[in-house]
Amino acid sequence: MITRRVSLLPRFSRRSSLQWGWAYLGKRSFTATPNAFNELVNQAARSSSTREMMEIERLDNLLTRIREKTDPSHWNLISVRSPSLWSEKLHSAQMKQVKTTTSQDPTVSARSPLDPLAPRHMHESYCQVDLPFKSDPLFLEKYTNSHGGIRTGMLMEHLDSLAGSISYKHCLGPGQQLDKDINQRGFYMVTAAVDRLDMLHLLTPFNVNDLRLSGHVIYVGRSSMEVAVRMESVDSAGNPIQTMMLGRFSMVCRDAETRKSRPVGPLIIETPEEEALHAMGEAHKQKKQALQQGSLSRTPPSVSESRLLHEQFLKHGEGDVYDDIVPKDGAERVWMEDTRRESLMLMYPQSRNIHSKIFGGYLMRLAYEIGYANASLFTRTPLRFLSLDGIFFRLPVPIGSALRLMSTICHTASDEHHPAVVNVWVQANVIDSETGHERTTNDFYFTWCREEGQPLDRVVVPRTYQEAMQWLEGKRALDIGAEIRGLRRANM
Repeated sequence: MITRRVSLLPRFSRRSSLQWGWAYLGKRSFTATPNAFNELVNQAARSSSTREMMEIERLDNLLTRIREKTDPSHWNLISVRSPSLWSEKLHSAQMKQVKTTTSQDPTVSARSPLDPLAPRHMHESYCQVDLPFKSDPLFLEKYTNSHGGIRTGMLMEHLDSLAGSISYKHCLGPGQQLDKDINQRGFYMVTAAVDRLDMLHLLTPFNVNDLRLSGHVIYVGRSSMEVAVRMESVDSAGNPIQTMMLGRFSMVCRDAETRKSRPVGPLIIETPEEEALHAMGEAHKQKKQALQQGSLSRTPPSVSESRLLHEQFLKHGEGDVYDDIVPKDGAERVWMEDTRRESLMLMYPQSRNIHSKIFGGYLMRLAYEIGYANASLFTRTPLRFLSLDGIFFRLPVPIGSALRLMSTICHTASDEHHPAVVNVWVQANVIDSETGHERTTNDFYFTWCREEGQPLDRVVVPRTYQEAMQWLEGKRALDIGAEIRGLRRANM
């Protein structure tokens, strides 16, 4: 069965959402109907940071053990970019339109039956690619941002491409490549979600080494699979120095003709390491289902969260909602709606994937960059990437459509290690160029920080009920991230 991730935020349109102002929040408590189940979910979320940190360390060790069994001659990537020319695609589409309704598509007739795919070992889907940041300064120059740091959005684009390559290798087997026409294979893979991804070590131009991106399948369902990816720094001989980043991608297999889910081959589990990884993937699937049930799009805030919202109202929401007052603590109040930044761009065929839709990694990079720009403008300083708190892919983005990206500052915080921490939500909407119809295709959640200087003197304040739920979701993400980093520092 496929577990589809849903947004953690209520999907109200701006025009139809109830404009419940802070005055209303102050008069009406969210705790009128306390929910014991919701309290248990929040307790589980708070304790999950310990398990998350332990899983990161365990996953890192298990991935190393599996890599020892791989064949270096099969480490190559399977390209998930379309190998055919866009002009050929347009010509093919025109030829299909002039055919009679009784004629049969030759690509369909030539396609082999949908037989069950062969079982695979975990190590058979292993892929890796090296990025010579230290050994090739000209290569590093392509990834350097204006402040001398690394463009993390480009690394995320590579990680998505890596996850796609791994999923295809599990289905096709080592040494295979995709055909020029994906219909000949009868299926294609799509990214359904990207789960939490933490930057484990600081990555700067002053400590940069060559990087290695690698991973393989660790869990398979009926038509979905979980892919673990890892980013390591390596020395000049290719030996790993330390793990910089770990993450999981949820991939789904689709039938090339019907666009419906299609079964994938199972995993062959033989060793204790493989059993541990598979159990970890299965437990992670159950955890995602529990988080769905506890999201604010389904259940009301907990008692403690409702109390926190009321405290925010008393501290920052008093007075005329259009009056930019300064609270007693001296922090500048910024309404959440005033933090929104947007961009609009056309989607060109040069960024397409193997099934002629916009490549998911490209969308990740665009979302990261507009989110970073917004967070940097809000804090008025360069920032460091801390974590990707989740990405949810709802619909594909067609070529030729207009993509509207909307970035919002959801929550801000300060602690002893980070004077400024910012959680940002980026929503991607696709607009049909012919009808003007707009639909949400993706939701992205990121966290950035500033490690030096004074505590942040600006605070984002929600004005509507929908914004209050976004504010709470941002706080949940920041709390989990802070606990994970605290546990990691204690272990180190």
